[in-house]
Amino acid sequence: MPKMILDWKTAYAFITDAFVGVGVPREDAEICTDVLLASDKRGIESHGCNRFKPIYIDRIKAGIQNPVTKFEIIRETPTTAVVDGHDGMGQVISYKATQLAIEKAKKYGMGMVAVRNSCHYGIAGYYVDMCAKEGMVGITGTNARPSIAPTFSVENMLGTNPLTIGFPTDEEFPFILDCATSVSQRGKIEYYARIGKDTPAGWVIGNDGKPKTDSDAILVELNTGEAALAPLGGIGEEMGGYKGYGYATVVEVLSAALQSGNYLKMLTGIGPNGEKVPFHLGHFFIAIDTNAFMGVEEFKKTAGDILRALRNAKKAPGCDRIYTAGEKEYDVWLERKDSGIPINEAVQAEMSQVRDELKLSYVFPWDK
Repeated sequence: MPKMILDWKTAYAFITDAFVGVGVPREDAEICTDVLLASDKRGIESHGCNRFKPIYIDRIKAGIQNPVTKFEIIRETPTTAVVDGHDGMGQVISYKATQLAIEKAKKYGMGMVAVRNSCHYGIAGYYVDMCAKEGMVGITGTNARPSIAPTFSVENMLGTNPLTIGFPTDEEFPFILDCATSVSQRGKIEYYARIGKDTPAGWVIGNDGKPKTDSDAILVELNTGEAALAPLGGIGEEMGGYKGYGYATVVEVLSAALQSGNYLKMLTGIGPNGEKVPFHLGHFFIAIDTNAFMGVEEFKKTAGDILRALRNAKKAPGCDRIYTAGEKEYDVWLERKDSGIPINEAVQAEMSQVRDELKLSYVFPWDK
């Protein structure tokens, strides 16, 4: 069965109803769905429908993620806050934390919220896009279950820990740099495993220091400690792997130290007897109001001028286009906005399974 297109209306309705079906309040379910599908809109399939069942539905059913989110502010100043998410829905916690940071930035120019005891929050770019829509610079990061080996190590210690930055421009789309601090993230390898594709050599190293490429085996070995992701820049120092290692460490510290949260091997999601336990992830969200500086319109114009100058740089032989961050994702949205989401066979089966288990009355394109 090939990929099939699921229209946006059906996708939004079904995923929201499915979240409600496993106990998520409808208002929260709508937030979760919006974050999830924002990834598919951008063509980032590793964090969209591809993760709907295994990362969210299954974790709720396993009892390691709470469908009802308790958003507790445990410490606050005019410009900062610390939030305990009590292992609720990561998207809901993060949406509210970003809103809080934006509110503080509107009053005082800058706002920062640190979160502990959260769950996977989906596509990081969603939250900086919230800031960009308010004329602000947004910065977010999250730690994650151990995947990256430090430079000169083969042990997975750090999460893929994205350091994500977004801001408005005078163009049709914001600048959003949203990427892992590893060469690639676990979600991409999960996607490759689903479509039967090998992982490129150099993304993952084994305990013997050699590259691994079997996507299915890698997903198992990342959990058993027999494999680790290479930091951004690659293995060793020659291609700058220490830089990815350093940035991953920055995100780890800011996702744990400000909020007295968990870190490194504490985030495996596996208890002392091998049982599944909550991940207790940490995040941080920073909003910077451009109106507190020279104004949002000045900012947008200068940012746009910089990006256009970069795109107009002399092109390498054989290359006909230069991109800036967020541009490719905007192009994907233009292609998909009137059609829908390409759903691969594995995700088709998962969506049908969830529908049937929850007794939801949906007819998908692949049913016909």
